[in-house]
Amino acid sequence: MLWLNLIRHEIDIFEIFRFNVNKQNLIFRLWYYFRNGWSTYFAFIFAAINTLTVTYFLAIEKYPTLQAIFPNFAQYVLVVSAVGIPILVLIGYAHFKKSQAFKSEADITLEVNPYHARMIVNSELNLKINTLILNLIKKTSLSDSLSDEEKKEIDDFNIELKVLMKTRTLMNKSDSLYFKKLEEEKS
Repeated sequence: MLWLNLIRHEIDIFEIFRFNVNKQNLIFRLWYYFRNGWSTYFAFIFAAINTLTVTYFLAIEKYPTLQAIFPNFAQYVLVVSAVGIPILVLIGYAHFKKSQAFKSEADITLEVNPYHARMIVNSELNLKINTLILNLIKKTSLSDSLSDEEKKEIDDFNIELKVLMKTRTLMNKSDSLYFKKLEEEKS
């Protein structure tokens, strides 16, 4: 019965959240979708066509040597695409995998978006809870009783969870503070 109540509670919260987001933020959501569509698709395609057109008709056509290499616009587009796309893929790979640029972007996103901080803190809490549950299962399956130290650890963690759940909101940065605390404990 408790399980059913928890599901109903989650569904109710989800429905209220979904309704509020759709009704209160519709203009901003549409603006976000517009900017994403513009910058990701339209501006990218437009910029690529513009660059190819301008460079060919203003640079290539004016110099006979380059005109001999690229006799028409279609060949120019094919050569530049064949060379440019792999180079741009490598630059994108380096941006994400080899430079500090993407890490900095992710750090900023975490700092300014409380939902990301909440997900990280929740995942850390889930790891702790899973570790405790596994230890409890192991103990009960081996018919061992819990030591006083283990009981204290469980009680302390339970108190820590209750305090965190009572005090944290998406706007008060307690998730970020908890995340920093976890980082300090690891080092």
